Amino acid sequence: MTLENKYKKEISTILNSTPDQLFLFWKGRIALYAALKSLNIKEGDQIILPAFTCVVVPNAIKYLKATPIYVDINCNTYNTDLNKIKNAITPKTKAVIIQNTFGLSSEVELITAYCSAQNIPTIEDCTHGFGGEYEGKPNGSYCDFAFYSTQWNKPYSTGVGGFLMVNNKQYLNSIEKIYAQAKRPSFKDTTMLKSLIFARENILNANNYWTLLKLYRWLSKNKLVVGSSSPEELASTNIPSNYFIKSSKVQAKAGIKNIKKLSNKNTLRLNNAKRYSSFLKKNNKIYVSENLFQNHSFLKYPLLVNKRSLFIEKAEALKIEIGEWFVSPLHPIESDLSSWDLEINDFPIAKEKAKQMVNLPTDTENIEAVICFLKNNLGLINDVI
Repeated sequence: MTLENKYKKEISTILNSTPDQLFLFWKGRIALYAALKSLNIKEGDQIILPAFTCVVVPNAIKYLKATPIYVDINCNTYNTDLNKIKNAITPKTKAVIIQNTFGLSSEVELITAYCSAQNIPTIEDCTHGFGGEYEGKPNGSYCDFAFYSTQWNKPYSTGVGGFLMVNNKQYLNSIEKIYAQAKRPSFKDTTMLKSLIFARENILNANNYWTLLKLYRWLSKNKLVVGSSSPEELASTNIPSNYFIKSSKVQAKAGIKNIKKLSNKNTLRLNNAKRYSSFLKKNNKIYVSENLFQNHSFLKYPLLVNKRSLFIEKAEALKIEIGEWFVSPLHPIESDLSSWDLEINDFPIAKEKAKQMVNLPTDTENIEAVICFLKNNLGLINDVI
C-alpha cells in the first residue's frame, strides 16, 4: 500500500467513507476548485457562499469565470441559514457552499434537502470541521462534496494540504479525470515544506509564537517559504501559475502521524470551549451557547471584542496565542473587496462581526493563563445585550 493510500484509509475511517471517495491536494482550496470543475462551472454561473469566509473560496469560483453570490451570516452561528440561501437562488445558481465556521455546523440537513429538491449541488466547506460531527454524522457527510484543509492551524496539520470527499458518486468519474490533470509539487516546495513541518514540531512554542508567526507571514509574503496563501491569491482573482497541484508524500507522512492525535485534541478543544463559555456567561459577555456544543468541534473559540488591536497587543505581551479569523468578510483582505464581487455594506452582520472578531485558543494546555488574561481584560470583551 502506498503512503498516500495509507493516509486516505486513515481519513476514511474518521469520515465513515471509503478511500476511493477521497482525493488529496496541495491545499484545501484546490479541492474546492476540483469540485467546481467537475460540475462544469463556467462564465455566467453563480455559486452561493457565506459573506464570512476566506478569500481563497471565492477565488476558486472566480478562477472558473463564475460569479460568487454572497449571503449574510447568522449572528449566533457565523454560518449562513436556509432562508438567506433561498432568497439568493436564481436560475443561474449552479452550487451552494455550506461552511462550518470555527467547527460549528448548522442547518446542513435543511439546506441540502432544499437544494437537492431544486437540483442544485451542495459543497460543504469543512476546512474548520474535520473530526467533528453534525447531528451524529461526520462533518461533510451531507453534501455532494466536502473539502477539508490540513494547513497549520486546522484540526490536524500537514503543513499545507487538503482533500476532497465525493459523496455523490455520479461525480466520481469526472473528479478522477480532473485529478489526473493535477501536477505533482516541485522538489523545492516539498523540501521546504518538510523543513517547515520540522520547525513547527520542534521549535515553535508559546514563548516564540508571535515572533515566529510574524516571521512566517513575512517570508510567505515575499515567496521565501511555502505560505498558507500566495501573494497572488491575496491581490488578484487571476488563477496563479502552478495552482492545480496534488498532495505529496511529505504531507501524507505528516497526516498519518498527526491524524492519530485528533481525537485527544478534539476532546481538549471541547473541554476548553466549555471553560470559556462558562466564564463568559458568568461575566455577562457574549459566549457560544451550550445549545450549539453538540455540533461544534471548536477549532477556534470566537470572541467579540470592542478594541481588537489593543486586545491583541495585550495578548501578545503576555504570550497568549490569540487568533485573528476573520478580520474581514473575505479574510484576510481588509481593503476594497469589489474584485471579488462583494459590497461589504450589503452584509451588515458579517461586516460588524469582522470588526470585532478574535479567536481564543482551544488546543492549549494552559487554559488558566488564557482565563486569567480574559479576567484582566473584561472591559474589552463585548457584553450580552
